[in-house]
Amino acid sequence: MATAAGMGIGRFVYTPILPPMVAALGLSKGQAGLIASANFVGYLTGALLVAMPRLPGARRQWLLGGLAASVLTTAGMGLVGTLPAFLVLRFAGGVASAFVLILASTAVLEYLAETGRGGLSALHFAGVGSGIALSAALVAGLLALDQSWQMLWLASGAVAFAGLIAAALLLPQQRPVAASHNGSAGRGASPAFRRFVAAYGLYGFGYIITATFLVAIVRGTPAIREWEPVIWIVFGLAAAPSVALWTWIARPLGIPWAFALACLVEAVGVLASVGWQRTAGVFAAAILVGGTFMGLTALGLVGARNLATGEPRRALALITGAFGFGQIVGPAFAGFVSDRLGSFTLPSGVAAAALLVAAILAVI
Repeated sequence: MATAAGMGIGRFVYTPILPPMVAALGLSKGQAGLIASANFVGYLTGALLVAMPRLPGARRQWLLGGLAASVLTTAGMGLVGTLPAFLVLRFAGGVASAFVLILASTAVLEYLAETGRGGLSALHFAGVGSGIALSAALVAGLLALDQSWQMLWLASGAVAFAGLIAAALLLPQQRPVAASHNGSAGRGASPAFRRFVAAYGLYGFGYIITATFLVAIVRGTPAIREWEPVIWIVFGLAAAPSVALWTWIARPLGIPWAFALACLVEAVGVLASVGWQRTAGVFAAAILVGGTFMGLTALGLVGARNLATGEPRRALALITGAFGFGQIVGPAFAGFVSDRLGSFTLPSGVAAAALLVAAILAVI
């Protein structure tokens, strides 16, 4: 529930809302990418804040606070209309989403590890895909009713608020987020952990261009424009079961090899989004990228926890920070290059190459 509201809606609803925003406000692709990057700067900032050794209070308080901030910043996007305001709100929303993902994932993974039910982690991460599909269906329905881009943000914030209420009712009281006495995850980290962190950062860069601009690519391509209302729903539906799929694949292969394979599959999807602009190609892109990005996220978090020494929360925060840095660069780079070259082909090719390098780093 927390990841569906804070991540699936609060973080990823920007993608289906982006095309009507661009059309109504006359934003350039560079400006659209800058807004997306502001969210990911916030995500990186939030990850670093969560990594603080003395984060006061209880996890439950910080998690619910992050969800509340996500609700407010999502709805707030529909109440402003200037680029600086968008940047501030998406930055704050990124901070909130990092708190939600890291604290929720830490609590769930620790509990499942303690109870010997690690396989159930897929249910936790499936919340992101479910939130994406739900918000995509909401946006498509409202667009069919000729609602404004402002209403899309306000309605998304209302749905996220319902998720906040549900999380507040369901989350148990938890122990304080105390300082670690086991050392830092980054101090004395093994070479394998460092390579895995680098691979995770490259994955963040590799998937985010398609995840940010897929709907805009569809809208801008006459041959596939009719699929704009449904393509992000397909993306979310592919994401929902993906963690279970890649967790199953990781059992015989091991997490590093499963991570590498998922990177290669995702690279094919990224290339399909710009190199095969037909109905089959855009659906392949949505399924392959949607069906891997949450699987890679989960494999990365679990893999980092396995490789790191010291406080698990700090290990998750460090790898999430690398992921966030990759995401900061991706949308801004893709937007500005697209403004100059007229397409997303070059940045998508660079993204696919980054995913290839990530696959290699994960297994060497």
